[in-house]
Order: sequence, then C-alpha cells, then structure tokens
Amino acid sequence: MAKKQARTSHPVTLAVDIGGSGMKVMALNSKGSPVTERLRTPTPEPATPVKMLAILDKLKAQMPSFDRVTVGFPGVIKDGKTMTAANLHPDWIGYALKARLESHWKKPVQLANDAAVQGYGAISGKGVEMILTLGTGLGSAIFIDGHLCSGLELGHHPWRKGKTYEEFLGRKGLKKHGKKRWNELLEKAIEQTAHTFNWDHLYIGGGNAKDIKFKLPAHVTVVSNEDGLLGGIAVWRFSEGKA
Repeated sequence: MAKKQARTSHPVTLAVDIGGSGMKVMALNSKGSPVTERLRTPTPEPATPVKMLAILDKLKAQMPSFDRVTVGFPGVIKDGKTMTAANLHPDWIGYALKARLESHWKKPVQLANDAAVQGYGAISGKGVEMILTLGTGLGSAIFIDGHLCSGLELGHHPWRKGKTYEEFLGRKGLKKHGKKRWNELLEKAIEQTAHTFNWDHLYIGGGNAKDIKFKLPAHVTVVSNEDGLLGGIAVWRFSEGKA
C-alpha cells in the first residue's frame, strides 16, 4: 500500500490521472491533501481499455479504502463516455468509462478531461481562466467563474501551415523542433490564446512545462504536474457548488 502522507478524513477521493505515457493514482482526504504517495506506471502498448483498466485495478489495490473517484482522461468527455482518444487506442472512442468504473468499483465517479481536472486544481473560480497542459499531446480547458466549458480540444485545432497546435507543441513537436524553437512556438501560442479566448489567467501544466525557458507574461502561471491528481477533490467541490 502507498505510504500515508496526511491524516485521513472522509470523504476520501481516489484521484486517477490517465495519460498517453503514464497512469497515476493518489488518495486525497476531504481537504484535498494527499493521504498516500503518488503511484505511477507506464501506459501500456497498445493502450486499450482492457489493458489500462487491468492496470488501474492493480493500482487501486495498493490504495487505502476510498469513498469516491475522480478520473482525468486525455480526450473529450460527454455523458460519462470518452469520445476521443488521440494518444490512446481507438477502442476508447465512445467507451462508457464512468459507468464501467462505478459498476466495477462500486463507488461514485466523476469523469473529466485530464486538462480540466488539472485546471480545477489550479483555478481561482473567478473570471475566464484557461489551462494548457504540455505532455504527450496538448491538453486544454477553459473555465468561466469556475464552470467548465466542456469539449474544448485546442490541441487538435489547425494552427500553422495546416498543422495543429499539438503537432507543434506536443511531445513529438518538442522532439522534432528542439527546445529553442518549441519555446518560440509556445510563446506565440500563448499570445494566440490570449487574443482568441481573452482569458484573465492562463495556467500551464504537464510534464514538459519544465522546458519553458522564456519569461511568461503577466497572468500566466506554471502549475505543478501533481495538480492533475490534486484537482480530483476540486472537481467534486465545484460540482457540488461548494467552491
């Protein structure tokens, strides 16, 4: 079982972060503090629902008892289903993940886009707030006064020379263009999102945020990659109107 980090108080939330390169879990107490260490395992190849759910069962077995679950998934979520899965196996398209986990684990589940979950862990709940996550792909979410505008997939929107934001700023883009050019492109993308969405604050997360080398504009903040898990409690708080 994962090592205890903080005092357990209920409800305990099992936070699950499903990514294109890694799958992570952590248990959070009622205040959103970790009660376990973060457990991580590589995403399998091929990244099918069968293989990934088997891994989640193994990770869950190493966690203490919990009352509810939050899952962040790298794709569009509608009605508890994973509607897109660009960096995973096509079998995820249209998969009823929320119902599957609730039936299998016998716990209530909140399912949201992974960038949205990380955003929930970072936002203030005031004004227009946006998050971009720099990882295997490019995740995105936008909030208005704490309310998620679901369905945004900026990463797959055409941007330059007929290619998408993700093709330039995802992991493949970083490898192809190198850190210097990647930073230049990211700086342009930040400016573009400011003009497009008129956000009041932009948050940047994901594993590749560590490679940012330029001075960020005012009202742009890099957030911890752990917010992808710590946001698991905030999802419930916002959904219950307690934020």
